Amino acid sequence: MREILDGPCRHLIAACLALALFGAGEALAQAADGGSAAVATMEEGAAAVATTVEGMTGAVFSEAESLAHTLAPYVEPLAGCGFGYIFRLLDAQPFLFIFLAMALGYPLGRIVVKGVSLGSTAGTLVVGLALSIIAFTGFGIQFELPGLVSTIFLSMFMYALGLKVGPSFFPGLMRGGVGLVIMGCIVIVANFIICYGGAMLVGLDPGYAPGLISGSYTVTAVIGVATSAMQGGAWTPPDGMPTGQVAANIAAGYAISYVLATVGGILLIKYLPQMFGKDPVAEAKAAEKALGGGGGDAALPGIDAAFVMGASPLDIRAYRVEHDELVGQTVDQLFQKYPHAAVLRVVRGDRVIEAEANPSLQKGDIIGVRGRYASLIEKAGEIVGTEVNEPRARDVAIEVADIHVGKGAPGGRTVGDLAREIGFGLYLRAIFRQGHQMPVLPDARVEVGDVLRLAGPDWAVRKAARTLRGKPITFSTFTEVMFLALALVIGYCVGLLTLTLGGIPFALGTSAGCMLTAIGVATLRTWNPAFGGPMSEGARSFIQDIGLNVFIAVLAAKVGSKVLDSFQGTTVIWLAIIGLLGATVPPFLAFLFGNYVTKMNVVVNAGACAGARNSTPALNALLDRSRSAIGATPYPVTYALTSAMVLISGYIAMILS
Repeated sequence: MREILDGPCRHLIAACLALALFGAGEALAQAADGGSAAVATMEEGAAAVATTVEGMTGAVFSEAESLAHTLAPYVEPLAGCGFGYIFRLLDAQPFLFIFLAMALGYPLGRIVVKGVSLGSTAGTLVVGLALSIIAFTGFGIQFELPGLVSTIFLSMFMYALGLKVGPSFFPGLMRGGVGLVIMGCIVIVANFIICYGGAMLVGLDPGYAPGLISGSYTVTAVIGVATSAMQGGAWTPPDGMPTGQVAANIAAGYAISYVLATVGGILLIKYLPQMFGKDPVAEAKAAEKALGGGGGDAALPGIDAAFVMGASPLDIRAYRVEHDELVGQTVDQLFQKYPHAAVLRVVRGDRVIEAEANPSLQKGDIIGVRGRYASLIEKAGEIVGTEVNEPRARDVAIEVADIHVGKGAPGGRTVGDLAREIGFGLYLRAIFRQGHQMPVLPDARVEVGDVLRLAGPDWAVRKAARTLRGKPITFSTFTEVMFLALALVIGYCVGLLTLTLGGIPFALGTSAGCMLTAIGVATLRTWNPAFGGPMSEGARSFIQDIGLNVFIAVLAAKVGSKVLDSFQGTTVIWLAIIGLLGATVPPFLAFLFGNYVTKMNVVVNAGACAGARNSTPALNALLDRSRSAIGATPYPVTYALTSAMVLISGYIAMILS
């Protein structure tokens, strides 16, 4: 505590304490019936508090006292308002409430206690609820924020989430096999039975069940689809129960179960291998050997990871042209003679000539040759001449690009044929066909519609793209806002469609509709990375983060005044029990299936369970325990599957309440 109070945050803490002193003086000021009395009370309060805590640390509280004295003359006009003025300001200006909740919630979410933290979303919810409860109980203020704000930002969040899971959604289902699909279904169904069935069994009011599903699964988006069910008319509350109270029940169920689910999920996944008598380190090594070192699959087209250069078998080395037989030959002629090495740059005195100009070599030129490292060491010196240290010849920028083979391109050509025609200076990293990675072999045929991932100089990539009738897609911070908006329009309209079964109206919901559209966009982008314009991971992550947390802040503002009514009698105890069971029992059942039915490696099995539970912290704990990344191999498959299914689960739980 001393380190915190005397550390870099001291000034911020002191300012907050001074503000608290002003607020604390309000009640005493009203008793004294005078603004000047309030100022005096605040000054005395500051001195009293500083004296009381002098034994802990003097600096921060002395600073708070000084601030209180300094600001006191300026506060006198507001002496009768104090904290009440602040909350009335937040009520009049919803913008301030939303971003104040986020500004305080983010640092709260980063506080780590024994390896566990709330996270930004839960932190924002806690702060928002606290502000809303204090405003209502202390000053009779009930915040009313525009519902349109919540709708817009929730839709943006769902779209960004769909873009994240979309690339691995359908390919993962097909590649992972039936076993991983069944494991994901076991977790979803068991979680629904425990949370919804448990809430009904103990007689919890409507709203608690989807809140428990959201918290026990640590997927806040479930709150969004449950809220959409109410707003869209798919579910209406019973007579005498306002929708605001139902929304408060959802938030209460989420808040109580979230923390227990986070801690319980981490501990369960981390120790699952040992619970079954297995050494996680030894099992991870066995899995790495069986799976060839942990996979090594290339990132699918349309995502930022596709443009990470990573390790390459090719290198660029510089040589002086010393052999007469090379003199007069062009760079292209040398490539036809030595196709496994390409001259990318020629340094002639003070001139630097790019290979794009196809220069003829002269004796004494220094050339930058790109080829396989071992071959350059063994043969290049004999063919060209002495290796030299010339940075100008070696410092060639290499970029990674995905190129969609368009109509009119030479389809059916083998990789070997294309390498001789357009492979100058390029390295073929991967081939994708309809979102599936294909083997890169000399006799493999490239068809129209395939995506080739090439690494090489910019001009060489562009030249290959012209031949392939495609556009090179490289890493970009640009985001196609027009396509984003159009996709949201389509997704929102899809979510409005309603189907009545057995007298119960079922609708996908506008937020889930936006996510479904995003999954479709991301899937099509793996087929053609130019589809829909680029979206960098930074932009996608920001939209996901800001969208969810603004929605949560608005939700907290609306339901804070009703949350206290949700904690009546034994409600809190039941929420804790059901939430913990809903977080731990389903992945344990899925692990039993993977262990005894599919005979899966225990570390890989636990990683699949972490994905099915959508728990990245649990996966990280497993990887740390096993000292290997092999447990992450099945994670995207079960994660992508259950990310969509849990939203449906929460929606059904809401309309059946």
